[in-house]
Formats: sequence, C-alpha cells, structure tokens
Amino acid sequence: MTDSTSSEKIALVTGASRGLGAAIAEALAPNFHVVAVARTTGGLEELDDRIQAKGGKATLAPMDITNVDAMAQLCRSIHDRWGKIDLWVHTAIHGAPLTPAGHIDPKDWDKSVKINLDATGRLIPFLTPLLGQDGHAVFFDDPHGGEKFFGSYGATKTGQIALAKSWQVENTNIGPKVSILSPNPMPTGLRARFHPGEDRAPLAHPRDEAARLLTELGL
Repeated sequence: MTDSTSSEKIALVTGASRGLGAAIAEALAPNFHVVAVARTTGGLEELDDRIQAKGGKATLAPMDITNVDAMAQLCRSIHDRWGKIDLWVHTAIHGAPLTPAGHIDPKDWDKSVKINLDATGRLIPFLTPLLGQDGHAVFFDDPHGGEKFFGSYGATKTGQIALAKSWQVENTNIGPKVSILSPNPMPTGLRARFHPGEDRAPLAHPRDEAARLLTELGL
C-alpha cells in the first residue's frame, strides 16, 4: 500500500555516490525525490547534505547492486512506499585496470561482469514493473569494445549497452522509454584509471555534464 507521497516524482540513481551519478542525483533533486544507491556511505551522506541544502529530499540506499536480495528488497520497498519510479538513471560501473586480454585478472573479470553486466540484467526485470509505461530509464555509453587493453571494461560495458538497446527497441511502442546517452569526457576516478597523467583542465565538470545531459533528456 502506497503512502501519501505517491504523487511525488521518484528518481532512482544507481551509482550515486560520486562522479556523474552524484551530479545527476543532485541536479534532479529540485524536481524529484531521489533514491540514491551506492556502496559508499560517506559519498551518499555528502550527496544528501547537498540535496538538503537545496531544499530537496533523498532516500539513501547504501547497497551493492550485485546483491540480488538487496536489490529485490529495495524495489519492494519502493513499491510499498511510492508504487512506482518515474526515472531510473544507471551510472554504476566498474572500470577494471587496463591489461592485455591474455593477462586479465580473474577477480577483475568477475567484478566487471557482475557490476557492468549481471547487475544490469537483473535490475531491468526488477524495475520494469515500477517504471510502467510512463517511466524513463537512462544509460550511458562509453564505447571501448575491441580497443587494446580494454578487454574487461570494453566487453562488459558493450554488453550492458547492447542489453539496454534491446530493451529500448522492445519498448518503443509500449514503454517505459529507454535512453542511451554519450557523456563528454569528465575528470572522474574512472577516467583517471584509464588515462593517468592526463591534463584534466579541458574535461567537462560532472555538474556541467549532468545539466547538459538532463537538458538533452528534457528533464
């Protein structure tokens, strides 16, 4: 049974503690009640402080998206409280260290598959009923598939976007709407792992990129 807040617009942001995810969650807060999911409790609490300072509201969910039981419980809690989600923004990602394909560490490979691919494949069925016909899901492409040394990240990120594209075309006439956007390069921890020593000055600030992307979405 939903409560009196069910008329609120609800945005679920997975990977909300830092980088683009945090910037988008903060930018959405004036118009959405943000459910912020990430493993890093400190990052979520800092996000909550910024959202509250702007007069917004957030529900913090310090969870690992690879924990199927936790994600199922989260979706159940969202259903019981609000009955729906208006927007899902999926920014959670794992960037394994760059390495030749013949030297991929099994732990890095397993983590990449679990976070980048498996979690997406489980979240889509969990969230489809909550999004309904009118909801909107957003993914972010970062095409490195087939590039040298990007084996773990490139293969699993490409797989994630392929899954999102299938969901997108399947739902063209029935909803929910699925958008796949291409962010400009930002000085995030993920990019620093792939481009150590890069001059970060020309890169887009996550806050500015979040504003641009949300404008592109019409939000």
